[in-house]
Amino acid sequence: MSSTPRPDDRVASAFRFATELVAWVATPWALATHSVPLAVLSVVVLIGLPTLFSTPGDKRNVIVAVPGAVTIALVLLQLVAAVAASWAAWPVFAAVAVSVLAVVTAVLELPRWRWLLTST
Repeated sequence: MSSTPRPDDRVASAFRFATELVAWVATPWALATHSVPLAVLSVVVLIGLPTLFSTPGDKRNVIVAVPGAVTIALVLLQLVAAVAASWAAWPVFAAVAVSVLAVVTAVLELPRWRWLLTST
């Protein structure tokens, strides 16, 4: 672990959580018309993976320790799921809003992502 302190990401965390909520709602919504089991599985994956896998120093409770790149990939999974599912399931105005939310989230996450990549 690097001696560089973890960046303050309270604002980024709020945006990240908002995007995660959208992913948790939009993804099963988009998939339910094709397969209800797949819709349920999507929620299990989107909530379960980040709960199970985390980078030491990034969260208080680490169940399975992973490198920072894995944590970043899990955030990117949430962002992509939110955007793709919103475009598939919702009206254009909502999908545009989700896309803007995801871009803002990604920009706000950059300091944390840099730290995650250098801390492992």
